[in-house]
Amino acid sequence: MALPRLRTVALVSGAALLTRRALKRRIARSPLWPLPALPEPISGHSKRRATAVRKLLIAGRTEVAEGVVQLRLEGPGLPPWSPGAHLDLVLPSGLVRQYSLCGDPADSGAYTVATRLVADGRGGSQEVHDQLQEGLEVEVRGPRNRFPLTQAPGYFFVVGGIGITPVWPMLRALAASGAEWRLLYGGRSRASMPFLEEIEKLGADGDRVTVVAQDEAGHPDLAGALADLAPGTAVYCCGPEPLMAAATAALPEGCTLHLERFSAATGGTAGSGAVSEGAEAFEVELRRSGRTVPVAAGQSVLAAVRAELPHVSYSCEQGFCGTCQQRVLEGEIDHRDELLTEDERGDSMLICVSRCRGGRLVLDL
Repeated sequence: MALPRLRTVALVSGAALLTRRALKRRIARSPLWPLPALPEPISGHSKRRATAVRKLLIAGRTEVAEGVVQLRLEGPGLPPWSPGAHLDLVLPSGLVRQYSLCGDPADSGAYTVATRLVADGRGGSQEVHDQLQEGLEVEVRGPRNRFPLTQAPGYFFVVGGIGITPVWPMLRALAASGAEWRLLYGGRSRASMPFLEEIEKLGADGDRVTVVAQDEAGHPDLAGALADLAPGTAVYCCGPEPLMAAATAALPEGCTLHLERFSAATGGTAGSGAVSEGAEAFEVELRRSGRTVPVAAGQSVLAAVRAELPHVSYSCEQGFCGTCQQRVLEGEIDHRDELLTEDERGDSMLICVSRCRGGRLVLDL
């Protein structure tokens, strides 16, 4: 009698082991199993985005200019980054805000960001200044880079105030490589301009840096500053919208312009997609969730989706930050943002502003 019982136990144990292995393989193919598996499962985001959320320790907090706080965020195994990149910070309230990395890309154990307090802003900078203290942890996503330093025979930077944050690593990299560069750096006052002393030292050789403090000299003369640029010069501009509009208007022929926005362009389409005249209703299938939601003519895709999936991340709601980017599996997209590249527009959209050409979209959500 003992032998049959042993044989039965062995068969049952073997079957259980095979079942566990099969289940592990099934889950590996689709982490959201038993929802349907799709090719290249990416949980709702474009495959080109770094979307992993990690917690980092606030290991240092310093005031680098009047009203500007710099945070050093430390953690193991941080993805590398290049000048121009930014992080998404998930603040204690749940707000998501983007801040440019302004540290050293060679510092593999930490990310450094800086933010200016904007009292009448959307609340993100106030929360950073009030609540993110040394010793606490903060969730981050990224880094991502939509403002990369491209190859060019020469570089000219136009910066206003906190717009220096993505540019500062670029200047250090160019100085180290021996490249030709110049900087026009404006601000309300010298005391309010982050990293000013270090930047002036970096550019002391060759008078590369021009500082225009508004309380001393008014607004910079962009037309005069850009007039003598050589063809092929890459012009990088980051700062308030009027500064970027002026740089765009004054750009000499033969030069390329690269912009990093902290807000939607004045008069642009970003932010108007959900309520513009002529917008039509349609429906969105959330393939992974097995749901279909209607999107009214005066409603954004983001609002409709978050009514079903409240965890979906967003930030600016104006089409310039990229936080709400989602992968599109089917349907024709009516792109109304000013951020995505042509490559990205092929299979993803910013659901805060963009819509559907036709009656139906299918999202990888």
